[in-house]
Amino acid sequence: MLFPKQIELIEVGPRDGLQNEPVLVPTEKKKELIQKLARLGFARMETTSFVHPKWVPQMADANEIVNYCNQLGITYIALTPNMKALKRAIEAKVPQIAVFIGASSAFNKKNINKTTEESLDECNPMFAKAKENGIFIRAYISMSFSCPYQGEVSFNEVLGVCERFVKLGADEIVIGDTNGQADPKMVYERFLRLRELFPNTVFTGHFHDTKKMALANVLAAMQAGIAKFDSAVGGLGGCPYSPGATGNVATEELAQMLSSMGCEIGIDVQGLQEVSHFAKSLSSRD
Repeated sequence: MLFPKQIELIEVGPRDGLQNEPVLVPTEKKKELIQKLARLGFARMETTSFVHPKWVPQMADANEIVNYCNQLGITYIALTPNMKALKRAIEAKVPQIAVFIGASSAFNKKNINKTTEESLDECNPMFAKAKENGIFIRAYISMSFSCPYQGEVSFNEVLGVCERFVKLGADEIVIGDTNGQADPKMVYERFLRLRELFPNTVFTGHFHDTKKMALANVLAAMQAGIAKFDSAVGGLGGCPYSPGATGNVATEELAQMLSSMGCEIGIDVQGLQEVSHFAKSLSSRD
């Protein structure tokens, strides 16, 4: 079995993991989670989103979370869905931003009321502004395998978004199984083709565990040469606009698997178990 010996895990629990919680998580608890994760050795974390609190109330404390991350001196990522959000991120001195676009236009319309093409057009000035300010750009392609509104998502739909992101200068492109319906064969083939077409592009895998295939999908992506993966401690998460989708692949399970395989991840695997219990205590879901 061929696979990368060094793997980066990007912890997304504080943002993607908590965004869909029905009961507001206190800001101080979010800060505690971020601090605990930082102590475990994560090089990067996705900690908040500058989305309007009307749409995602859990992220209303974005500025306070960002200020805390700056005080900790960690490398963190903040989601910026539009130019207004990006300007807030620039003012707050955010080092890395994330931009989401659905390969499925049906999902994109449900998510931000824009077609995929309209969202890509909006990325032109946003990417330019971010580059102008020296900000690292993380570009997510959501629903890269299937969509709850459209069904199967074709490779050409993913390719079209990927091509635009590459031309715009994305520093990293995340291929997301947002509703957790991908299988290992599909994952391997899709990542392999993307890496062949864009050999100089950094790709990351983002898997949800709806069908309990997230770990298998990570292995399939690794076989295709992918060495970066998003995960959420405690397996928290779920997209508000993806009915039925469950949480992200659990960081502690993924770290344990990779560590057992001899991969270097730079994370305190034993300490993750304790932090996982804390993360799960923040969730009000059954």
